[in-house]
Amino acid sequence: QVQLVESGGGLVQAGGSLRLSCAASGRTFSSYAMGWFRQAPGKEREFVAAISWSGGSTYYADSVKGRFTISRDNAKNTVYLQMNSLKPEDTAVYYCAADCCSGSYYYPRGYDYWGQGTQVTVSS
Repeated sequence: QVQLVESGGGLVQAGGSLRLSCAASGRTFSSYAMGWFRQAPGKEREFVAAISWSGGSTYYADSVKGRFTISRDNAKNTVYLQMNSLKPEDTAVYYCAADCCSGSYYYPRGYDYWGQGTQVTVSS
């Protein structure tokens, strides 16, 4: 069992930055690939970024490539999402998720555990 708790969301002006954190419980964190998804009101949950268990591979949605960076610290059981050059269309609830073994990083169904989400609001 893995429990995930996101933090770092908030209100920011367009062009600003935020760093989201996702703290995981459990001794097996380093064996999980981790992902970030987001969901805006009335829209489906969409993939944002993912990182392999070692941190050696990262994956991004085209909409955030070059602006967001995913990273992890296995010693701290934490995954991060650094978000720069934020746009109003980035406004959503952001969720982190853990994938033990599916490898389907881009799809919510590939993940085994989810956090409760953190709100990110970007004003224009």
